[in-house]
Amino acid sequence: MRSSIQFHKNENILIGFIEGEIDIHTAPILKDELESIVLSDGMILELDLSKVIYMDSSGLGVIVALYKRVIKENVYLKLVNLSQRILRMFKITGLSELMDIEMQRATNAS
Repeated sequence: MRSSIQFHKNENILIGFIEGEIDIHTAPILKDELESIVLSDGMILELDLSKVIYMDSSGLGVIVALYKRVIKENVYLKLVNLSQRILRMFKITGLSELMDIEMQRATNAS
């Protein structure tokens, strides 16, 4: 299965909708797409993972690399709508203590 990401911008909020599987095969593609985002100081980047059906450690690596980048560029990263299985991965690794993770979106994507 493939993965895809679509972005919607609403003022200073950029919402990325990720869909599919994030594994050893698709993670490099997702990483490239996330690295191509132009970030600006004070921006909010929200990743909706509601349609991610599978994520392995390579997917976590992509998220960690993005997290490091947004910290350097003074951008706020929020992960929303994670499945219980994916949320568990973030909790086991301790990443849920570092990253803002919400089970439901607080912002309006329209």
